[in-house]
Amino acid sequence: MVEGGVAKADKTEFTECWRTTWKTPYIMKLALSAGIGGLLFGYDTGVISGALLYIKEDFEEVDKKTWLQVRNHCMAVAGAIFGAGIGGWMNDRFGRRVSILVADVLFFVGSIVMAVAMAQWMIILGRIFVGFGVGMASMTAPLYISEASPARIRGALVSTNGLLITGGQFLAYLINLAFTHAPGTWRWMLRVAGLPALVQFILMLTLPESPRWLYRQNKVEEAKAILEKLYPSDEVLEEINALRISVEAEKADEHAIGDSLMQKLKGAFGNVVVRRGLYAGVTVQVAQQFSGINTVMYYSPMIVQFAGFASNKTAMSLSLVTSGLNALGSVVSMFFVDRYGRRKMMLISMMGIITCLLALTVVFWQAAIRSPQLNMLESTQFGANGTCPSFKSAADAPSWNCMSCLKAECGFCANAVNEVSISTPLHFLAH
Repeated sequence: MVEGGVAKADKTEFTECWRTTWKTPYIMKLALSAGIGGLLFGYDTGVISGALLYIKEDFEEVDKKTWLQVRNHCMAVAGAIFGAGIGGWMNDRFGRRVSILVADVLFFVGSIVMAVAMAQWMIILGRIFVGFGVGMASMTAPLYISEASPARIRGALVSTNGLLITGGQFLAYLINLAFTHAPGTWRWMLRVAGLPALVQFILMLTLPESPRWLYRQNKVEEAKAILEKLYPSDEVLEEINALRISVEAEKADEHAIGDSLMQKLKGAFGNVVVRRGLYAGVTVQVAQQFSGINTVMYYSPMIVQFAGFASNKTAMSLSLVTSGLNALGSVVSMFFVDRYGRRKMMLISMMGIITCLLALTVVFWQAAIRSPQLNMLESTQFGANGTCPSFKSAADAPSWNCMSCLKAECGFCANAVNEVSISTPLHFLAH
């Protein structure tokens, strides 16, 4: 809970946000500096999709074992679960600013470990460190922004964190594409994450702690000094009083409920309003995850390659469309969610997700059942570059079709000398 509540980010608030931050640039510096955590969150969850295409080339065991590819993704998620859990405790114990600094260290260490990895286990270790940072940043950055922002523009500033997450995923695909031909490809892709982490670390050293956290620690004068930088002089006293009332009410609730975790959970579930809000929030998050967006973002280039584009560069270029639309959706939601309501926007977006997933299912299913049969004579007549080695050596070759070659990873053959150079899908041309 923050003083003044969580203000809605409506169309007038965005106008007010620009006016306020133009007059007080310190507010924008604070919000963007903390928002880099969201950018890192998005970048580190998106960069692995492109990097994995080249990691498989350097580590043969990763290329042969699907579970190793999955582990590169899931260990960051596992780390994020732990990071979010310990991040809540750190936020209360040491403050929001310290938690962000720790997350930056984890991001930086993880990116360096992955960039210099000489074995698969080092990449996994780096992904775990990055996961810790993702978990901490995902909850600390918006909390810090909300508690250190003027109430009238709080919603607009917090919304920028969500935009930076999707923007970070889009940036990850751009960086992946930029380093396609660079020596060390995937190492550079993963190393870049260390730069914004370092920048945020330096910026956060120059920024103050959340005034709300300081007030809870009885550091009233420090909290007042920060509020004086955020509000006009005639509003500072009013904000201090609102902060005092809010913190006192929160402490009173904590005293009534108890200090132990079980007492807090019992108190939360005993409140009908809190319980319903929790159910709604958890359901939305579960529905979002089960929509498959994480799978698409993590494996987008590989999905494109399964669709018939052998070139790594082409696969990542086409994946930019997915991440770009994801970022665009964040912008659209920022401007329309308060005009049309949360429920309506949620229903519209869920219908869009269901429709697109059904369309993808039908397209891939039709491609599989209508895949042309292969002919040994026609295939061998097109030369070595157009021949699927697995097809030539298969005992059941007469029953093969183009989808069989695709599953054997040679249905859409690339130049053997230059794998990023796409060549004609010869098996399809044969029919």
